Amino acid sequence: MKTLRLLLGDQLNSQHSWFDEVNPDVVYVMAEMRQETDYVKHHIQKVVAFFISMRNFSEELIKRGHQVIYYKISDVNNPQNLEQLILDLVEKNKIEQFEYQLPDEYRLDEQLKNICEKLSIPTKAVDSEHFYTSRNELAVFFKGKKQLLMESFYRMMRKKNDVLMVGDQPLDGKWNFDHNNRNQYKNEVPIPFPLEFHKNVSELIVEIETQNITTFGSIDKENFNWPTSRNESLQLIDYFCKHLLEHFGAYQDSLFSEHKFLFHSRLSFAMNSKMIRPKEVVDTVISYYYQNQETIELAQVEGFVRQIIGWREYVRGIYWKEMPNYAQMNTLENYNPLPEFFWTGKTKMKCMQHSISQSLSEAYAHHIQRLMVIGNFSLLAQLHPDEVDAWYLGVYIDAIEWVEMPNTRGMSQYADGGIVATKPYVSSGSYINKMSNYCGSCHYKVKEKLGKKACPFNSLYWHFLDEKKQHFANNQRMSMMLALLRKMKPEELAATKKKAISILEDMENL
Repeated sequence: MKTLRLLLGDQLNSQHSWFDEVNPDVVYVMAEMRQETDYVKHHIQKVVAFFISMRNFSEELIKRGHQVIYYKISDVNNPQNLEQLILDLVEKNKIEQFEYQLPDEYRLDEQLKNICEKLSIPTKAVDSEHFYTSRNELAVFFKGKKQLLMESFYRMMRKKNDVLMVGDQPLDGKWNFDHNNRNQYKNEVPIPFPLEFHKNVSELIVEIETQNITTFGSIDKENFNWPTSRNESLQLIDYFCKHLLEHFGAYQDSLFSEHKFLFHSRLSFAMNSKMIRPKEVVDTVISYYYQNQETIELAQVEGFVRQIIGWREYVRGIYWKEMPNYAQMNTLENYNPLPEFFWTGKTKMKCMQHSISQSLSEAYAHHIQRLMVIGNFSLLAQLHPDEVDAWYLGVYIDAIEWVEMPNTRGMSQYADGGIVATKPYVSSGSYINKMSNYCGSCHYKVKEKLGKKACPFNSLYWHFLDEKKQHFANNQRMSMMLALLRKMKPEELAATKKKAISILEDMENL
């Protein structure tokens, strides 16, 4: 039976059972499409990374003897739309069966279901064979529960997959070393230079520009450093284990202006495009730990494992449980527009300037920059979650909706009303000062609440709590913050709110 199999741009799993044997009756199709470049404005590095990775993957399949139809973005015969592509190929190649791997975005899942309904031939959807969990596993696990606590999900995942376990107990008797993972980096240990790949992508950029695809951000076209093949992804895991893992956990939440990547692995794009599987990454890291326990502490490893089998699987489960309603949630009723400096990095706030500029130059920021700097400001400034969501989805190389949206709209912006986070992750300037070296060289003064030089985070924080207090009246985790708010002298609160309102009215000049 002549079969057409679709491979999406984030389905680059060469270990998938589809590829175990070469079948002359099976044709694979891959396509770079305007449908995917245009649904949100993407960072140029994100578009480049996906296109190169897709091209490398198709070449790998061809070398292994598989038949692949590949449409580059510039191909004149490229229909630029998934439905048209499949309908045309089925007719043209006398296809008798259509198969696809379950997509990870709701948008594509719905589109493919609709396409299958229009086809007169048998269709089949198979698992992507990537994640530890199925789509609905989290929903089943939390059935009947009011709170969807990541920690309980994480412990279940540890037990189920026998990760860092001794029988049914966690290794060394502790599930979580979070308190060990909050050190501020102060240059006390050297940060190794990141592994670089130095690829010239000039021709591809010309190809993208010729197609008039709208992108933003910058790129070093002669030294593109993201992994774009399985081999490069494996090199990155190896490098992380040998050079970064030793200090990863301790400094995973730290912010430091002189280093972009600190001890982070930069593996998220490789995993989210499926060039490597999370289980491979976890198993490799744990194996390295067991072989090097004299230099690597369990706290370093557990912090890394928690991000993958805990958080990563958790947000995917939330996404599939709550979509499509999740995409419209705005529980706190925030409607302010995104300031222009999100697209330029031009602001006098050092933490925001550094985090946004790095996002624009590298298509990358680590989780604390995303959550407690950019996300914290976005929430305190009461920016519209739709705009924040779209920016995060576009700017980061690893941002695919299933992982980006619960992290942004949920964890960062609390727009889901507490499905993901038990409280909004907001703070004044004190947290950023505690975890970074940003504040020392900032135009604003972190310890001042009022006046021209006062850190904007300080007045915005109290204004936000006051404006949104009715939303948090029954939230136990907010009780201390709200108690401090109630203790503020009326005149002090009024002055603070006045300051905050003046900031919100003139955000473009921050």
